[in-house]
Parts: sequence; structure tokens; C-alpha cells
Amino acid sequence: MSSSEVDAYLAKLEEPKRSTLEQVRRTILAIVPEAEQGLSYGVPAFQLRGKVVAGFAAYQHHLSYLPHSGAVLSQLAGDVVGYETSKGALKFPIDAPLPAELVRKLIEARMEELGLSAS
Repeated sequence: MSSSEVDAYLAKLEEPKRSTLEQVRRTILAIVPEAEQGLSYGVPAFQLRGKVVAGFAAYQHHLSYLPHSGAVLSQLAGDVVGYETSKGALKFPIDAPLPAELVRKLIEARMEELGLSAS
């Protein structure tokens, strides 16, 4: 995995998508600074000890946070009220980064699911 892949992905985006996802990236790295950055399925992903714990993607009319799990969003249903969700993605506006506390909860739930303790 290479952070330059994430840099290239973000560089291709128009504003405000780019700056919104850059903020989400900074938030993820503040929560898991040891995470390796790269692409998974063509979109930015963050791995911890070889397992993907978070990711995001840009689409035409929205952005998505990707927990890389089919269970995390349903576990945090009360925390994601107000966002459109599917089994594996949380959609958010192109000009509004996700709150850091929500990202923390999403990552912690994914790490727990994987049996990874915070370091």
C-alpha cells in the first residue's frame, strides 16, 4: 500500500470533494496514525496490521465512508441517523466532512470486529 496512491486519487477530484475527503483522511490518520494508506478496489483504504479498517470514495453527487464491513453500520445505527446508509457504505455530502467522533466510532467498531486492539 502506498499513500501516493491516495494522493493521486484525491488529486483527480474537483473541489469541494477533494478538501472534504482530505479532511476525512486526516481524521482517520489522527485516530489510527499507524494505518497504512493505499487503494482497495480502486478507492482509498486504510489498513492496520494487514486488515482494512476504513476507506472512502467520491461519486458524482455524494461521498461515501466505507467501513469495509457489512456489520459496522448496522451496529452504529443510532450514530448514523441522518445519513443514507447501505450495508457497506455511509453516504455524506460533498462539502461536509464526517464528524471526527463518528469516524472514531466507526473505526473502533471495525477494529473490534477484526479483533484488533487500539495501539
